[in-house]
Amino acid sequence: MLRTHRLILRPWREEDLPLVAEITADPEVMRFFHLTRTRAQSDAWVARTQAHLQAHGFGLWAVEAPAVSPFIGFVGLSTVPDSLPCAPAVEAVWTLGRDYWQKGYCTEAAKAIITDGFTRLGLAEIVAMTAQANTPSQAVMRKLGMIRDMSGDFGHPFVPASHPMHDHVLYRLNRADGVPS
Repeated sequence: MLRTHRLILRPWREEDLPLVAEITADPEVMRFFHLTRTRAQSDAWVARTQAHLQAHGFGLWAVEAPAVSPFIGFVGLSTVPDSLPCAPAVEAVWTLGRDYWQKGYCTEAAKAIITDGFTRLGLAEIVAMTAQANTPSQAVMRKLGMIRDMSGDFGHPFVPASHPMHDHVLYRLNRADGVPS
């Protein structure tokens, strides 16, 4: 579990499942992904994230904003699949429900997981990637001090080449550059 000034990044709870399903089924939240998820797909995804956390000692956390909501989304670190050109790597990941956008929660939570990755886990580098069209997430990446690696941009192999979210950008942050302030 990690704590910030306003947030708690914590293990998943059973009561989070319908809320994560709601977020990942929302077309507005998922507009920069190539899919939305059904409840069954969402539950299976949470099970995979929990298994990742158990296997690696890091993963995606449920994000709680005390006095605001017991669940606002998820943020964490994940291993990059071998099929992506930047592998092997560890990626910073975030998705918040739309009621919690534009409040600084995403950047605050991402700073906490990046700091944890560099300090507790001893990672040398953390990457982040998103669809080229996802300028809001790219803004978060820049706020975190991440630098775009234009030579690392790629066509996502899990997204059909004809889909508008196929082209992805890659950002990097090295431990040597310091943890985000």
